Amino acid sequence: MSLTVVGIGIGAFVAFMSLQFGLWGFLVALLFMGVGALLGRAAEGKLDLRSVIDALSGRRSSS
Repeated sequence: MSLTVVGIGIGAFVAFMSLQFGLWGFLVALLFMGVGALLGRAAEGKLDLRSVIDALSGRRSSS
């Protein structure tokens, strides 16, 4: 499946959520999609969650 098809699917999902549940449904859907993307990248080994948490807490910088 190409990234274009994935993008179209995500756009359709977000549009459905905003039409069905209003602004809050749209925002909650975006939040869950972001969390899912982060967890998916962590499961693939492309993202180290410990370094992200350290950067957000100010222990380390990203540079």
